[in-house]
Order: sequence, then structure tokens, then C-alpha cells
Amino acid sequence: MEDFFDNWTVQVRKGVLELFILTALQSRERYGYELVKGLVAVPGVDVAEGSIYPLLSRLKRQGFVETRLVESESGPARKYYALTEPGRKKAQAMRVYFDGLVAGLELLEEGDKQ
Repeated sequence: MEDFFDNWTVQVRKGVLELFILTALQSRERYGYELVKGLVAVPGVDVAEGSIYPLLSRLKRQGFVETRLVESESGPARKYYALTEPGRKKAQAMRVYFDGLVAGLELLEEGDKQ
């Protein structure tokens, strides 16, 4: 039973990680490590740093995220990630869909109480 739950949580996290990344970029651009730290700090996300960068690369290839390199006085240059307009639209559509799933789950729970 625990194997089933562990597998299920991994699949759920994979499914919503894109939404989490796009949501984190909605308010402002962020450099990679800052984005990683923010996502790792979200309770329940439990994501490895190494799985975020490949996802960011894919989102960039798909045109949902753009990057820029900024030189740093205290170390290597930082790569900043920002949403593109298609990325904003994708994030909004994903959020509407996700909220619909949550509402459906709550409806099912309410039906059991009646």
C-alpha cells in the first residue's frame, strides 16, 4: 500500500511541477537557484534541484519561458527566467484546469456527506 502511495505522490508532483514553476514566475523573473530554492521550500513539493533545470529548458524550448544572462560581481553569471506571453496564458489555463479538479474533488466529498 505504501508503494502505491509513494508512486502516486511522485506522479502528482510531476504533473503539477510545471504549474508551480510557471506560477512562481508570474510576479517577476527569477534566477535559477532562487527559483529552485523557492520550489524546494514549498511543503509537499519535495522536488530535487536536478529535476527543475531540465524542465526549465523544456519550457524555454516550448516558448513559455525566456532567459537572460546577468554578470555577477560575486561569482558566475546568473541566468534569469521570465514568463513569455504564451507562458502566462499556459499558466492561466493550467490553473483553471487544476482549480476545476480541486472543485470536482470537493463536490465528490460533499456528495458523500449528504
